[in-house]
Amino acid sequence: MNAEVVEPIPKAVIDGNGPGWRALGEKDFFNVNCKPETWSWTNGIAHCTGRPIGVIRTENIYTNFEVVAQWRHLQSGGNSGIFVLATPESIRDLEQEKKKGRFPSGIEVQVLDHGFTEKYEKNSKKKATWFTTNGDVFPVGSTTMKPFAPTSPDGSRSFPRKNLSKGVGEWNHYYVRCINGEIRLWVNGEEVSGGNNIKPASGYLCLESEGAPVEFKEIRIRELP
Repeated sequence: MNAEVVEPIPKAVIDGNGPGWRALGEKDFFNVNCKPETWSWTNGIAHCTGRPIGVIRTENIYTNFEVVAQWRHLQSGGNSGIFVLATPESIRDLEQEKKKGRFPSGIEVQVLDHGFTEKYEKNSKKKATWFTTNGDVFPVGSTTMKPFAPTSPDGSRSFPRKNLSKGVGEWNHYYVRCINGEIRLWVNGEEVSGGNNIKPASGYLCLESEGAPVEFKEIRIRELP
């Protein structure tokens, strides 16, 4: 008798549809420190030129929420990110040009193309051990977080437990959940990284421009109790 072939159970992808979810589009984001031409929207897709480096932010501040988004890089080695819990103070400083840095304080959910590793190692002549291209989660600026294992060598980043990101030109799906100072990231249907003890644990959602063209679509958010 032939052994029964068991088909793998498909991964559940939260698509942001259902009660409480709402779409985020052009009218929901405001420029912080980019140029007017940095971001453009066509048929619900946000296109970013990558220049200059900076962010756009949501109108609202969020504490407990879940968000989904799809993204793809348009050139090898592209760099971008989704900021969550970006502090109002740091956003205000960027908007008023009082802050020298180009990013707010908050938690960055890395959006990085696989080609960045080769690019970094070629230019720096060093091994790329302090980052990955599959969904790092880490604090920026004055925000603090205890990363989930595995972590980067210096302990500052939560490294993904699996490598699931797709390459340049392909759409990736992120699901991010933030509850009571804890963040968890799912990449293409599987949980991979995160952290807790985030302080402060409230802020804006931001999309990042960091030197290369990138696109986002199907951005949806749901606030939680």
